[in-house]
Amino acid sequence: MKIGIVIPTHNGAKHLPHCLPNLILSPLKPRVLVIDSSSSDQTVAIAQDLGAETTVILQREFNHGLTRERGRQHLQTDIVVMITQDAYPTSIHMLEELVAPIMKGVASISYARQLPHVGAGFFETFPRDFNYPSTGHLRSLKDIDHYGIYTFFCSNSCAAYLNSALDEVGGFPETLFGEDTVVTAKLLHRHHKIAYVAKAEVRHSHHYSLKQEFSRHFDIGLARHGYQELIAIGGKDTKRGRAYLKTLIKKLAQHNPHWIPYALLQTTAKLLGYKVGRACVNAPLWLKRLLSSQHYYWK
Repeated sequence: MKIGIVIPTHNGAKHLPHCLPNLILSPLKPRVLVIDSSSSDQTVAIAQDLGAETTVILQREFNHGLTRERGRQHLQTDIVVMITQDAYPTSIHMLEELVAPIMKGVASISYARQLPHVGAGFFETFPRDFNYPSTGHLRSLKDIDHYGIYTFFCSNSCAAYLNSALDEVGGFPETLFGEDTVVTAKLLHRHHKIAYVAKAEVRHSHHYSLKQEFSRHFDIGLARHGYQELIAIGGKDTKRGRAYLKTLIKKLAQHNPHWIPYALLQTTAKLLGYKVGRACVNAPLWLKRLLSSQHYYWK
């Protein structure tokens, strides 16, 4: 099966030397396409020097779903992998591990385990530990009672898809956020399966300020309003949110109790952003642009 990789980039010169080599050197010999949103640094030149195909779009044309769909349509490979510029594969065999469930025919989607970047602090590390356990598994809609809303979890920071399955659901849609969740939900409702591949590892984490957390979760809340019916069977997001907070506080109480006030403040910023986003579906454009993390989206 032919493998294609789509990497959206913007000012990713510092990331590509860590992201691209282990993909390009994979024994699977994938086609690697970098779609750059008019970077002001040497992103495109570095991508070309490392062996990737490149195309450039205007930043205002970037869309989480449509840009990836553009890459998928360009490559037309049997399997398409989505990865972000700041996700660093830990070995040349990461890609083989990631696509194995799809190549074996046991899943139509698979996603990698995300480890924190070297030197990441507690608040970057904990979400990776919570969402990406050390043991892989296979999920379908039949597992909804066990996994709840997590059934639909997938991250295009590093995920692979059977291209023919994406064709079934019309590919990646235009969306402010969560294109991976949308197609995962659509495919699970069509009786496809998703694999979490713990052996496929990438290093990927972020250090967000409280303002950035608010804006990011504003986007999530606003976007989820549009596809809530697809994931409603999984129950409320708040259930998993409570489990996250409970585990976070328990771990801090054991090792770093002085960080608990900041953890509560960070959680409040996330929750407030999410709830404001859900409430702003019909808000004026200027307000959405003001609160969103993606000012270029609100053309």
